[in-house]
Amino acid sequence: MFSANIVINDGDFTKTIYTMIKEGQHAEAIKILHGIPESNTCQAGLSLLAYCYFHVQDFSNAATYYEQLTQLFMDNNDYKIYYAQSLYQACLYDEAYKVSETIIDEEYAPRVTKLQAAIKYGQEDLTVAKHLVDSCSTEDPDTEVNLGCLLYKDGHYEEALSKFMTSLQNIGFKPFLSYNVALCHYRLKEYGPALRNCADIIERGIRDHPELSVGMQTEGIEVRSVGNTLTLHETALTEAFNLKAAIEYQMKNLDAAREALTDMPPRAEYELDAVTLHNQALMNIDQNPAEGFEKLQFLLQQNPFPPETFSNLLLLYCQHECYDLAADILAENAHLTYKYLTPYLYDFLDAIITQQTSPSEAYQKLDDLANRHTEVLRKLTKQVQEHRNNNDTEMVKKTVMDYEECLDRYIPVLMAQAKIYWEMENYPQVEKIFRKSVEFCNDNDTWRLNVAHVLFMQENKFKEATGFYEPIVKKHYNDILNVSAIVLANLCVSYIMTSQNEEAEELMRKIEKEEDQLAYEEPDKKYFHLCIVNLVIGTLYCSKGNYEFGISRIMKSLEPYNKKLGTDTWFYTKRCFLSMIENLSKHMIVLRDEVIQECISFLESCEMYGKGVKTVAVSPFTEEDDTPNGQQTVTFEARAMKALLLKLQTY
Repeated sequence: MFSANIVINDGDFTKTIYTMIKEGQHAEAIKILHGIPESNTCQAGLSLLAYCYFHVQDFSNAATYYEQLTQLFMDNNDYKIYYAQSLYQACLYDEAYKVSETIIDEEYAPRVTKLQAAIKYGQEDLTVAKHLVDSCSTEDPDTEVNLGCLLYKDGHYEEALSKFMTSLQNIGFKPFLSYNVALCHYRLKEYGPALRNCADIIERGIRDHPELSVGMQTEGIEVRSVGNTLTLHETALTEAFNLKAAIEYQMKNLDAAREALTDMPPRAEYELDAVTLHNQALMNIDQNPAEGFEKLQFLLQQNPFPPETFSNLLLLYCQHECYDLAADILAENAHLTYKYLTPYLYDFLDAIITQQTSPSEAYQKLDDLANRHTEVLRKLTKQVQEHRNNNDTEMVKKTVMDYEECLDRYIPVLMAQAKIYWEMENYPQVEKIFRKSVEFCNDNDTWRLNVAHVLFMQENKFKEATGFYEPIVKKHYNDILNVSAIVLANLCVSYIMTSQNEEAEELMRKIEKEEDQLAYEEPDKKYFHLCIVNLVIGTLYCSKGNYEFGISRIMKSLEPYNKKLGTDTWFYTKRCFLSMIENLSKHMIVLRDEVIQECISFLESCEMYGKGVKTVAVSPFTEEDDTPNGQQTVTFEARAMKALLLKLQTY
């Protein structure tokens, strides 16, 4: 948020070099300068190299050349301040501060003070930073901005927003100021205004700097890296796109979040800033877990790294049930625990990891954590009512926000408690846990969804489960493929089990219609919603002994085979087929010859399309050859089951 300015000293180099620098071709200028031996020894050459390196944001090299200049020209305060700025930008705060203290010329005092304030801000020494900013001239527009930064760092987002808005009105549009405004709105959960400010930054960037190739990567156009130029930094495009991605991610629009990351000016992976690398890892973790974890672990070794990296890495390891890895990361980075983990998050992670060795102890730890949260929630509920009675709108807004934040922390604790009994298949106890939290969570979608699941699993509460599933589906009825496939499948089963077959058929027709429409618009994309619904219904009928109807639904679910046949869908398909074959061999069921012949034809189709489909799920953390083992393919297993059916036909 703090800024630094650099100017160059003219020398006796050719006009070509200066023209390149003027046109922003700093990387090319560096190559030419390194090709001239004199540039590494003369003042002009060193100055130009330092300046160019600063502009391509290679601050370590910039600092190296400015250090040489300060040694050669010890009385030149310009070089000293540029050297300090380069060290500051390279996050070498102690070294930068020491260099700044050597500049004693009164003429440079305002610039030195601002730089020292920026250094202390970077070190999170906010008391000293505030003192230094207060000593700056009130007529300097940077003073108001820097005060806003300090307020933001202290968590006073509304006051910070006021400072930034005032500066924006006084100075006029500046990308970094508009970004600061957007950031404050984001922290206040005012996503609409935050997105509008991001849109302003992006619109200006596209208009003023077409050379930055905004959006071309998303459109599939091959473009070369624009590099980390000072121009890119000044447009705040990278920051705006990252913030836009974060907002879309919070609003659960994952495709829009990923698109925001690919829309930003193209850079090579080694050129990416830490925030972009972190967001890429986080938003693509489901599609490529191994690469995502590799990026987060890499960031953890950098200095500095985004503060969220440590907690996100631990949470994602737990989410993927890699508890040993999470425990190792905690043990190896004990020095980061107090700085980057809140007491709540540390206790939560500790309980989750403990669950692997002692579920009862983990449950007790989670229960203590849950009780602390319920006390705070009750207290905040009472405060909201008091503020409403006093007509204090601002305090109501603030307290409601505190309540929502506390609830966001409480829900994962509650779900972790429920998961302990869920894995024991003690569904009545899970339901009991959820009922205890109804006063706080009744309107929470995550809570309602999990209540629906636990009612469904008890197999005698389908009507109650329908009551929880229906609002979730109806909320997204016009965009039904955004609803989880298992939710749709469970609702269909609940309808069938409560004799509401017409509703189940209508829902399935709706899913089929939307899938057909999307298949027409995006023929290469695969959709599994209707497939999963049919698989679940088929499995239900097979479990009840109605194999003829159940197997027909299973076979229908995989049409067309080239789009629906996969590792997961085959797993549930073969379970039903093997169950049917077992019961046929034991003479517990009898099927018509036509049905068995249909099954054989189906298996032959699977044999044809399943040559490259694995039957064993590979861990995302293991690097294996994509070519499946011959016996671990759908083709091999389909052929084996066909052979069993043919044998049974002959007896």
